Amino acid sequence: MTTFERVKKIFVEDFEIRADIITPEMMLESIGLDSLDRIEFIFALEDKFKIKIPEREVRITTVQDIVDIVDKLAAGQQGISHTEGETR
Repeated sequence: MTTFERVKKIFVEDFEIRADIITPEMMLESIGLDSLDRIEFIFALEDKFKIKIPEREVRITTVQDIVDIVDKLAAGQQGISHTEGETR
């Protein structure tokens, strides 16, 4: 399952957004999440992807922005976990 498919699944399952309307180009404003929903969505991303999204993260305006940030953070954390177990 791609990152986009996993992000889409969160929108559908946790926020009851119709799957057929979610596209990578979709603006987050048009999804209709209020400010509390957006915070809950960030927590859901962090939980499902096992990442930590910094509060001052880059501007997120589209679903693709979310996918890109998740991919970047997940790749960075995989690199960290691989080097933590190494001995010098």
